[in-house]
Amino acid sequence: MTRILGLIDGSNYAASVCDHIAWIAKKTDVSVELLHVIGDQETVEPADLSGNIGLGARTALLKELAELDAQKAKVAQKRGRLLLEDAKARLHAAGIASVETRLRNGDLIETVQEMEAGADIIVIGKRGEGADFAKGHLGSNLERVVRSTHRAIVIASRAFKPVNKLLIAFDGGATALKTVDQVARSPILDGLGAKLVMAGADTTENRRKLDDAAVILKAAGYSPDLSLVPGSAEKVISEAIEIEGFDLLAMGAYSHSRLRTLFLGSTTTEMIRSCKVPVVIFR
Repeated sequence: MTRILGLIDGSNYAASVCDHIAWIAKKTDVSVELLHVIGDQETVEPADLSGNIGLGARTALLKELAELDAQKAKVAQKRGRLLLEDAKARLHAAGIASVETRLRNGDLIETVQEMEAGADIIVIGKRGEGADFAKGHLGSNLERVVRSTHRAIVIASRAFKPVNKLLIAFDGGATALKTVDQVARSPILDGLGAKLVMAGADTTENRRKLDDAAVILKAAGYSPDLSLVPGSAEKVISEAIEIEGFDLLAMGAYSHSRLRTLFLGSTTTEMIRSCKVPVVIFR
C-alpha cells in the first residue's frame, strides 16, 4: 500500500491536491494523511508597546491583545479543521476510504520532516495562499518542502487533468539516471506514454546516455521516445510540454549544493515555475 501525505491549505490548489491523490489511488492502493499546519504568523502578531503609553493603559492593551490572539487562534483552528474536512470529503467521494487528518501548529517544514517517515509520496500544491499569482511566483513553502524532504513529491497544478503522457527531463547525470530508474519502478506511472528529453549538443556521448536510459524504461515495459535538443533545459522542456501536450513532468531533485545554486540558479525551480503541468520529483 502506498502511503500519501497530502498538504492542505486555503489556496485554490487544495482541491487539485485531492484530485491528484485520487489519480494515484486509481493506480495503486493508498492510505492518505491530510495535513494542515497553522503557522505562528497566523495566530500571533508582535505588539509594539514601546510608545508613550501609561501603565494602566498598557495593561489594558496587553489584555485586549491577548484576547485578540486567543480569538485568532480559535479561528485558525476552526478554519484548519474545515479545510481538512472538505479535503477528506472530496477523497471519500473519489472512493478513497483510508483518509486521516492532522491539524498541527508550528513550522510547516519541521512538521513535514516529522511526518514524512510514515509516507511514500508527498502531494503539495504548486502555489499556496501566499503566492503572487500575478508575478507567477511559486509558493514560499514549496521550494523549502521539496528541498527538505527525502520522499518522492508530486506538485499539483492548479487544476487536475487526466494524465496519459509523461515527459522525463534527462541531463545524462547520475541523478537523472536515478530518476529514470524510479520512473521505471513506480506503479503510479505505469502504463503512461513516455518520452525522454535531453537538452544539449547532439553528440555521440549524449546519444549514448539517452540510449542507456531508454534500456531501463524498456525493461519495465515502456516504449519511450527519445529527443536530444540544443538549448537551455528550461526552454527545451517547457516547449516540449506545451507543443506536444504532455500531462506530467518527471525530474530529479534540487542539487544539494547551495553554493552551486547561488551561482548557477535553480533549474528545478525554473522548470516547476514555467511548466503548467504537474511535476513529480524523485529523491
